[in-house]
Amino acid sequence: METGNVKILSSPMAAAHLFEGWDEKIVLSCLQSVMGNIYADSEENPSSAAAVMGDFCFFAGQPSECLVSYDYEKDFLIMVPQSEAWSELIESVYKEQAKRRMRYAIKKEPDCFNKEVLLSYVHSLKPSCSLKKIDREMYERCFENDWSRDLVSQFPTYEMYEALAVGIVVVKDGCILSGASTYARYREGIEIEIDTRQDCRRQGFALASGAALILECLDRGLYPSWDAHNPGSVALAQKLGYTFDFEYPVYEVYI
Repeated sequence: METGNVKILSSPMAAAHLFEGWDEKIVLSCLQSVMGNIYADSEENPSSAAAVMGDFCFFAGQPSECLVSYDYEKDFLIMVPQSEAWSELIESVYKEQAKRRMRYAIKKEPDCFNKEVLLSYVHSLKPSCSLKKIDREMYERCFENDWSRDLVSQFPTYEMYEALAVGIVVVKDGCILSGASTYARYREGIEIEIDTRQDCRRQGFALASGAALILECLDRGLYPSWDAHNPGSVALAQKLGYTFDFEYPVYEVYI
């Protein structure tokens, strides 16, 4: 597929060299053709590329105004620049539409988890609540509220979710209070999404569901990758066994 100078790569790995050293699992999902797409300036020898999956768009290689201004058919994107030159281009194209903020990278360490500690978090859940895997019923109910939609929204059908994803929700009296699920899938693991209903925060629900999801991933031989939206997410990740790596800039763009 081709639009102007921008192409959706039929062989995404042709752009792998542009993302070399960038340990982002959403990018890997796009490169592996599991979820998302790689957009580039050339099918066979790209010098600029964008990995687009869900709300995220990672720009790599030589800065390209065509890629930054391209219509990815989304109302909102979190644009992630590989370099300051990409940042300057995003700011130049979108001006006040581009809100710069920081995200927090978490180290990818397969052996960082203590299963006994994770089990203690699972068992710390209030007796009035229960943990349930996201089956068809829970999948459909996640779409009923804006706060829980992102737990499953990257998978347009339950069949796709069942094939690629794994998730756990906290339920009380039939209501979903919190959950930990798959935002993106790559061959070797998942990128975690955690959400909690606003009036249910700071009650240990995210900790319990996150621990249960990590244990489920380990049982399946999948790595549960984590990237933090804010310092609170970093603190939760560290409690679960992860290690903070570094902060990096992104641009939230409403198009």
